[in-house]
Amino acid sequence: MTTALIVIDMQNDFCPGGKLAVTAGDEIVTEINALMGEHDVTVLTQDWHPADHQSFASNHGADPYSVAHMPYGPQVLWPDHCVQGTQGAAFHPDLATDAADLVLRKGFRPAIDSYSAFFENDRTTPTGLHGYLQERGVTDLTFCGLALDFCVAWSALDAAKLGYGVRVRHSACRGIDLDGSQAAALGRMEAAGIRLT
Repeated sequence: MTTALIVIDMQNDFCPGGKLAVTAGDEIVTEINALMGEHDVTVLTQDWHPADHQSFASNHGADPYSVAHMPYGPQVLWPDHCVQGTQGAAFHPDLATDAADLVLRKGFRPAIDSYSAFFENDRTTPTGLHGYLQERGVTDLTFCGLALDFCVAWSALDAAKLGYGVRVRHSACRGIDLDGSQAAALGRMEAAGIRLT
């Protein structure tokens, strides 16, 4: 068994003081750093949006957290966040980025968002992560990071569909919990056989 730790979007904009802050998002950094030494491979994902990204409410003249209908389905419109090259898009300063084998940037296509580390939100356009993990012989994945109910859950569910052994380190995640999204995400993961530890 070859294991990988997939650290989802531990970036400044998702931590307290950021533009799309997740409550207590910074409190999990120490645990995540410790987990890196327990796995054969470590991957960091990084939200990396252009300023004109269509998931930004500001680009629609809409209220943040409203929902727009895109060609690929419903899309939550977020506050502008993790804009390419900004301090908000940088990793949390205490994250042990030197331990990463791969940094995977996602959400860089202006017309489509990417919650999952494996696919864009159209559910078909791959990010390349699956191929990388196959080349490394990885069979089992542990997910942690931000936010539990969006990017972590979508990534874990896709990993399960792709045939990996999947667990989510619940204590090393934090969620947004938008209109019950956290309970719904936990239910979907449990139904998919994902281990929540």
